[in-house]
Amino acid sequence: MHSKRDLFERLRLAQGILRETPVIELQDDRVCLLAKLEFLNGIGSIKDRPAFWSLKGAIERGEVGPLTTIIESSSGNFACALAAFCRMLELDFIPVIDPNISPLYEAHLRSQCSRVVKVKELDDDGGFLKTRLQKVRSLIGESKDAYWPNQYGNPDCITAHYRLTGEEIARTVPVLDYAFLGVSSAGTIAGVSRRLKERYPSVKIVAVDAEGSVIFGGSPQKRWIPGLGSSIHPPLLERAIIDDVVIVPESETISACHELLDTHGLFVGGSTGAVYGAIRTYFKERTLGARPRVLFLCCDRGVAYLHNIFDRRWVEWRTGFSAPLAEVGAARG
Repeated sequence: MHSKRDLFERLRLAQGILRETPVIELQDDRVCLLAKLEFLNGIGSIKDRPAFWSLKGAIERGEVGPLTTIIESSSGNFACALAAFCRMLELDFIPVIDPNISPLYEAHLRSQCSRVVKVKELDDDGGFLKTRLQKVRSLIGESKDAYWPNQYGNPDCITAHYRLTGEEIARTVPVLDYAFLGVSSAGTIAGVSRRLKERYPSVKIVAVDAEGSVIFGGSPQKRWIPGLGSSIHPPLLERAIIDDVVIVPESETISACHELLDTHGLFVGGSTGAVYGAIRTYFKERTLGARPRVLFLCCDRGVAYLHNIFDRRWVEWRTGFSAPLAEVGAARG
């Protein structure tokens, strides 16, 4: 049986993979465009930071011990990060997923976790998030020793992005006029916006959401690309400092992902494409004086989106071409 001392030692070792990610400049005619490459985190996405920090906080507070089972709802990256860190900490982890998860992420989780729970019932908004959260609560209630990191409501997620993501930007970027940040669980925008407002008092924080998300009061609609938006209003959003909001349709997300690959050599996922698309739209008709310095985060790689964003037949179907849904599904396989 492992001791608490062993757990704290494994925690110390696991923290070593939280390395700083670089900021690079991309070629752009109108703005000085800066991209922070969060897909270079050890597990592969920006979710490495809050996943680790939520476990760290829970262990230090005594909410997680050597025999605790971690249970969490996730559409992909957060679960993959938790799975890796739980293996390092020798903790059991049960991810709760749904049919919209990338097949790559699902295969990864099933290889890393002894149990994966996949819900299939739609919630009252036509999505799966509420169903996943209900299942998490049920599993927590059935367990004698379980912990729910709750990425939608855990302030440790804000702290992770304030002390890590935001602090790295503040330390390496001398001047910043705009930061475009995608919103889902809202920990990123809450933590990063607060640190950037301290470092650059006049910086404008632009929140980016997906069309069909309810985060900023929109009507719920079917969303095919995971990673951005939500069917609930995340509590952590109340801690964010936001100056403007851009809502991005999925067709714009798709074209922006392809432009990032074809023009800038960045093979990135849907949330990054949506944010880049928002930047294109935001500055398209604006009269600019000096070239503003604009930063965005490249949250994960595009490999988990090969079955949709980077699948030609799926793209043709989603953007109005005639490929039937059955054929698109066959193309995925």
